[in-house]
Amino acid sequence: MDGQVTLLEGATLTVNCTYSAIGYPTLFWYVQYAGEGPQLLLKATKADNKGTNEGFEATKDAKTTSFHLQKASVQESDSAVYHCALSDTATETAGRAEHKL
Repeated sequence: MDGQVTLLEGATLTVNCTYSAIGYPTLFWYVQYAGEGPQLLLKATKADNKGTNEGFEATKDAKTTSFHLQKASVQESDSAVYHCALSDTATETAGRAEHKL
C-alpha cells in the first residue's frame, strides 16, 4: 500500500514490500529525509537474507516474495519516505515501491 502512515512515537513500524523476480534478487530499503536524496538503509542478498541498521530490520522471504521493513519503536527522527527496491542480477531489471512515514 502506497501512501502516508502516521504513528505515535514508540509505536511499531511495519512497511510492506512484495516483489516479483526470477532468480535471486538483492533487495534494498532506502530512506529519504525531507530535502535530501535517498540513502541506503539496508539490503538482503542471496547469502544474507536479513538486513539490519539503526533499529530497522527486514528479512527476505522467498516463499511469500516479501521484504517487509520493521522497527520496534519509531521516533520523530524516523519521519521520511522509505523506498523498497530490488536488483535482479539474472535479468538486470529493477523495481521499487514507495512509502511515506
